[in-house]
Amino acid sequence: MRPAEPSDDHLFESDNFEAVTKPDRVRWDDDEPDDGETTYLGAEHGPDPVPPWVITDGFARQAEIGLLKTGKEAEVFLVERTLGDDRNLLACKRYRSNQHRAFRNDAAYRAGWEMVRGRAKRAIDKKTQTGMGLKAGIWAAWEFELLGLLWSAGVPVPYPVQMLGLEIMMQYLGDDDGAAFRLVESRASGAVLRDLHDQAIEIFKGIARCGLVHADLSPYNLLVWDDRLWVIDLPQAMKPFQNPNAFDFLHRDVTNVIGWFARKGIDTDPEEVFAEVLTELLGVEAG
Repeated sequence: MRPAEPSDDHLFESDNFEAVTKPDRVRWDDDEPDDGETTYLGAEHGPDPVPPWVITDGFARQAEIGLLKTGKEAEVFLVERTLGDDRNLLACKRYRSNQHRAFRNDAAYRAGWEMVRGRAKRAIDKKTQTGMGLKAGIWAAWEFELLGLLWSAGVPVPYPVQMLGLEIMMQYLGDDDGAAFRLVESRASGAVLRDLHDQAIEIFKGIARCGLVHADLSPYNLLVWDDRLWVIDLPQAMKPFQNPNAFDFLHRDVTNVIGWFARKGIDTDPEEVFAEVLTELLGVEAG
């Protein structure tokens, strides 16, 4: 049985986010920042080599500029980090730890979770406050790990700068005028649209070569920045040979994304693309 098509109330509400194109600036506090909590120090770091644009100095100053998007499991804020003349704009994703509405109907995504057993598993299954906090921590850590894995493999995902608790700081796709727009908002046509389509296929294959299925990919969480497609929202991604629902989710992902291009006039077949991506996945397992 295939998973239901995404809707306005599906698990990861990536199609229900509200972007803030020009957030109001927040003034800095005059106090020195706390090491670790507001800077690179004390957090878990992204993979090497760390991109040269990342400010890692513990004396950097940091301020929230505004809300980028909100969903049922997390909120994403725009953060400015500076050190002298150096400046980073970062996307800060904060998972909620005690919202019982978050992560609902997620049993199909959690199938095959081997890392959760005993009391922790019972707390999660019963949806206690402790269980919800544990689950949020697992989703955050899993997304941070996958961002690093895919980035290292050359898949276009934001570089994961750091993780501290339930907070992931990652590369911001956008500039001072606004965030990158979603593929679903693209007005591209002709050769540009064809190029984006081809990039989408390579993204599917790149994720498959890492032995993973995104499991919630759609035109709503593929971003377009500098004529390039970028993948976001990875906490529900799964290893297909550990989760019995993975291949159905993969089929849905391909149908959602490639079907969108077909409706825009691109000569493409989602079923053929699905077969190609499936071949990549099976090749990983065979290897």
